[in-house]
Amino acid sequence: MDLESYKNTYEEGDAPGWKAIDQILAQLYPNREPDAYFRPILPAVAGGGEPLDGISLYRSFSGDSDHLHYISYGFSELYYNEEGFGQEFSKFGFELTFRLKPFKDDAEFPGWPSSLMQNLAKYVFQTGNYFDDYHSIPTNSPIRLESDTELRAIVFVTDSQLGEIDTVHGKVKFLQMVGITQREFDLIKDGKLDRLELVEKLKENNPLLITDLERKSIV
Repeated sequence: MDLESYKNTYEEGDAPGWKAIDQILAQLYPNREPDAYFRPILPAVAGGGEPLDGISLYRSFSGDSDHLHYISYGFSELYYNEEGFGQEFSKFGFELTFRLKPFKDDAEFPGWPSSLMQNLAKYVFQTGNYFDDYHSIPTNSPIRLESDTELRAIVFVTDSQLGEIDTVHGKVKFLQMVGITQREFDLIKDGKLDRLELVEKLKENNPLLITDLERKSIV
């Protein structure tokens, strides 16, 4: 597609980037609507303070690994934008995902992962720094506030079921947030633990890298 075709196919107000995300989710979760959807009261495009325009949540039934699967909308170019057409990467080039094992103190569809994603989005939008595979970042508190979870940092890895897509605005990688313990993060920071090594160890018993708030350090 060239720019003229883009302009003839879409118009102001269209959201081709959003539709591209919806299409890949429809392949993973056919004939289903999200089980929950989190959106800011006032979207960023309307002057709101939350960078992400929305976060979808699906209950994922994967054998013995039933979990909640969150997917963000907003790190990539969602809306009609002639300047964004045909770029190598769509805006920041990724969207975040998160897989959560249901936790005893949570509601059926907890909203705190949405808040965590929005906080990470504020960091990205304010600094211009982006995330990629095997990057890590501390959360400076338990990833779920008001809990005694040992998970206090995040490592990022491509979501194994969503991967990467091409859109009219460029590539979008689905980066999964994986909760890691303070000890694991400290060892990474001190150069005593390789992020790839940690991820591979976690995959041995948890191939989808579902975050379990009750998990203890594995190193």
